[in-house]
Amino acid sequence: MQVIGLCRFSYPAIGGFQVEHDSLEARIAYLYAQARLEERFHLMETVALPCLRAQTDPNFTLVIVIGDSLPEVHIARLHALTADMPQVKIRALPPGPHRQVMKQVLNDARHDPGAPCLQFRHDDDDAVSVDFVERLRQTAQDCQPLIARNQTLAIDFCKGFTARFQPDGIYAAEVHRPYFVAAMGMYVAGGCKQSIMNFAHHKIARFMPSITIPDAPMFVRTLNASNDSRQKGAKEPELTRLTPEQEGAFEARFAITK
Repeated sequence: MQVIGLCRFSYPAIGGFQVEHDSLEARIAYLYAQARLEERFHLMETVALPCLRAQTDPNFTLVIVIGDSLPEVHIARLHALTADMPQVKIRALPPGPHRQVMKQVLNDARHDPGAPCLQFRHDDDDAVSVDFVERLRQTAQDCQPLIARNQTLAIDFCKGFTARFQPDGIYAAEVHRPYFVAAMGMYVAGGCKQSIMNFAHHKIARFMPSITIPDAPMFVRTLNASNDSRQKGAKEPELTRLTPEQEGAFEARFAITK
């Protein structure tokens, strides 16, 4: 079954952000500000991509969506950063309605629209466990009787970490986040044009059956200066510094190093 991931990298969508802007030009200026892009590239390089390079099941596609107005120097940098990942497809698109554009991107990425697929979202500052794709595919197999009766099914690995990376080490807290973006996937039946982007992630269980699996940490959500979801005063969990032994386990689970 084809597995498709979607990563939006500073794409200037119309809608889709919790931070509002007065105009599309203001949004582009915000997204492409040098300091912000440096942070996003650093997170992409050290958090979002290593865990995908290390997947125990490398048979997946990751579509990275960028704006067609992203300066060439940054496009070249992104291509260089992902050159060793045959799973990556970079699409440069003009600004458009966020969900509409992303739904089309996912449907375009399906090798055979008549065949079922699995989909997931992957933010450029989050990580998933190195066995995420393997477990996503295995869970879909385990749920075949349920899948046979439904066009869509959410598969939610709801245990993970919130983390901040400091010069002196990794600070983290284990969290339970049902229907979070990271480490949640969705089965889509053959011939069905719905996608994981048809639904707000935290409301997805209102629209389809869902399987939640809390057995092991499956994601890392980073706290950083440009978290879109933190710009309106969201409360942070209390983080504690990982011991060297815990950092080793963190690296083994998520391919993240200091």
